[in-house]
Amino acid sequence: MTSATLLTPATSSRPGDERPGKTTRAAERAYIRVLVVLDTAVLAVAILVGYLARFGDEEPTGSEIPYVVVAPVLLLVWLVSLKAMRCYDDQVLGYGADEYRRVSAASMRLAGGIAIAGYIADVGVSRGFLAISFAVGTIGLEVARFAARKRLHRARDRGAGWSRKVLVVGDTAHVLELVHTLRREPYAGYQVVGACIPDALLAPVPQRLGDVPVVGSFRGIPEAATAIGADTVAVTASGELTATRLRRLGWQLEGTGVDLVVAPALTDVAGPRIHTRPVAGLPLIHVEAPEFRGARKLVKGFVDRSISSIALLVLAPLLIVIALAIKIDSRGPVLFRQTRVGQGGEEFGVFKFRTMVVNADALLAELAARNETDGLMFKMRDDPRVTRVGRLLRKWSLDELPQLVNVLLGQMSLVGPRPPLPSEVARYDGDVARRLLVKPGMTGLWQVSGRSDLSWEDGIRLDLYYVENWSLAADLTILWKTFGAVLNSRGAY
Repeated sequence: MTSATLLTPATSSRPGDERPGKTTRAAERAYIRVLVVLDTAVLAVAILVGYLARFGDEEPTGSEIPYVVVAPVLLLVWLVSLKAMRCYDDQVLGYGADEYRRVSAASMRLAGGIAIAGYIADVGVSRGFLAISFAVGTIGLEVARFAARKRLHRARDRGAGWSRKVLVVGDTAHVLELVHTLRREPYAGYQVVGACIPDALLAPVPQRLGDVPVVGSFRGIPEAATAIGADTVAVTASGELTATRLRRLGWQLEGTGVDLVVAPALTDVAGPRIHTRPVAGLPLIHVEAPEFRGARKLVKGFVDRSISSIALLVLAPLLIVIALAIKIDSRGPVLFRQTRVGQGGEEFGVFKFRTMVVNADALLAELAARNETDGLMFKMRDDPRVTRVGRLLRKWSLDELPQLVNVLLGQMSLVGPRPPLPSEVARYDGDVARRLLVKPGMTGLWQVSGRSDLSWEDGIRLDLYYVENWSLAADLTILWKTFGAVLNSRGAY
């Protein structure tokens, strides 16, 4: 998933060891070295697998160049291709999908280039060897990057690991909003260490905005960054920070090793919808409208139905076992059909394995006072209505599997907002109602970000973010993360 606040780089420079952010830069370089070692190891294994899969114990024939030369040259050129595609750029490492896209693009472009060059020069290197090596290598690079990123995220959650030390500059209200946004996703790697506010708001005694110390005013931003060891200055909205003053701030930070980023008042918009176009020296940010229909929607529907039909066939034995367990454990039907609201406000019956006693709805009024979540949903960790088998099914999200039928029928999607109850929709305001612009999903950002542990406000924010910024690539990422969320069983009750 991307950060809720767009951080647009305005200037970037490389510091020496004596400049601000020395510790951060050292941690960044150490992380990049780890990635280079990982990439080298993955590519070496991929090339070896390609060789063994193609030739086995046989002696390669038909090539004028021995493979003992081809292998190391291919490895070196592949690493150079990753470097050329800026796969080690600190602007994309550790957060967002751009890192994965660049790794795949570097591998695919190199594969295409080698195929064309090999055909023209008639070198005779085995196409099977190259195809297997590139397939294994590309997948291996993505998996290695994912593993490295997860380790980095865990370190950042603990307050360790490579993170940017950020000095936030702007009016107090905007500073607090940006600080809240950056801290909402600590694994993004922006650690706020101080703030600068307008001169008129400074007091003669030390000030704090929440727990963020105020370290100066707009007159001494570079000095304040140096004093607290910040390597990034994040400028948010302020009437006093005119275009001229912002440009001069960029000049002042040149050569200091401190990056300047601008956080516009534009939240929850994904990168692919944003395009920067310079007009009369002014970088205008163009935001494309969300896409709710068209060819990509047709492809999404085709993918949903294809995957759901295959999944139902593959999971049929498991579904039968679960049905028998429910029938043996408690009285009542195996499946539970509940009315939910789908795309455009149309109601449909969502299928689930029954996890509660048969009179669960009648008991809800008695438990209303013990609701453990805010907003319109009812959630309770130790809900007495849940059966023994039901607790196990909920822990591993197995009760959701019958919704594959809803996906096959076109009522739901594999990925989308949580399907709401009619009683919830009746209390929606104008903003929340935008969740109904797309089909509800079996999984989504809400499910992979904590499920029931999230507040109502955060759950709605994630659903609306998906509605505005959905893409097939994002769907695949969410499906991948769903497996981790299910295995972790965090927020499942």
